[in-house]
Amino acid sequence: METKRLTGYAHGGGCACKIPPGELEQMVSGLVGVESEDLVVGLDDGDDACAVVFGDNGEVAISTTDFFTPVVDNPFDWGRIAAANALSDVYAMGGTPLLAINILGWPRGVLPVELATEVLRGGLEVCRSAGIPLAGGHSIDNPEPIYGLAVTGRGHRDRLLRNDAAEAGLPLTLTKPIGVGVLNNRHKATGDVFPQAVESMVRLNSEAAEAAVAAGVKAATDVTGFGLLGHLFKMCRASGVSAVIDHAAVPVLEGARESMAEGFIPGGSRRNLDWVSPHVESGLSEQEMILLADAQTSGGLLIAGEIPGGTVIGELVPAQAPVIRVR
Repeated sequence: METKRLTGYAHGGGCACKIPPGELEQMVSGLVGVESEDLVVGLDDGDDACAVVFGDNGEVAISTTDFFTPVVDNPFDWGRIAAANALSDVYAMGGTPLLAINILGWPRGVLPVELATEVLRGGLEVCRSAGIPLAGGHSIDNPEPIYGLAVTGRGHRDRLLRNDAAEAGLPLTLTKPIGVGVLNNRHKATGDVFPQAVESMVRLNSEAAEAAVAAGVKAATDVTGFGLLGHLFKMCRASGVSAVIDHAAVPVLEGARESMAEGFIPGGSRRNLDWVSPHVESGLSEQEMILLADAQTSGGLLIAGEIPGGTVIGELVPAQAPVIRVR
């Protein structure tokens, strides 16, 4: 198979391609669907997925979709990463995935069909590891390659992990290190490969979600395109609380700080910091703050509570200005 650098066929990579949070909120402001008393979680607070009650026992159906342009050059790894990232939205709600379908955009005549097969094979591999079927999907001829999944899951309305249920006095736990955005940016620019970043991105958040639900956690989100600070701010805003972060406690992937020092900084990470900075107080350098806002792909869960295997990075406190203090 002819060697192709997939990241060279995309203007950005992974969740760094997300529309900036400020623009997205303006875009969807005021948009509501059909009002339904069965809709438990919708668009209001920027949760990771939606949830609707079905049946009489409080069970909910959880639905989400996620896709993006290549974050790494290896097509099989890209498929695995994109699938793990899409499944994460269900785990971040405290749910269990049931079924996934493919979303594929492919530049026909530009990239070999064999590469697309490898992308799909990667997605299938991750769905198998999650114990769910990957059953068909939809594809289009597209100028840039894109891949992801639409996922259906299940949960219980009384055990959902939500953006708006965080309470002051709880510790904040992060279940994966940050820094994949920086390392992916370097990979796109140089071709350097970072196995530690790939391993982090393909690891499912299933065990962390199960532990959080078992511990009675009520609030969580996954850390993806808006970075740690961005997703934390959205949780605090929705819950009416504030947060204090110990930046020295935040786990960072090996090589991320060195890569930042050499100038490999994703544009999405800068945009994240620009958006959240009016709500953050810190004496850290700009480089450290960009790292805390680094656009993650298939990042870990940010949990209002403590679970085994996670890293406590701070705590939630009563609402105050600014919303987040980094010490």
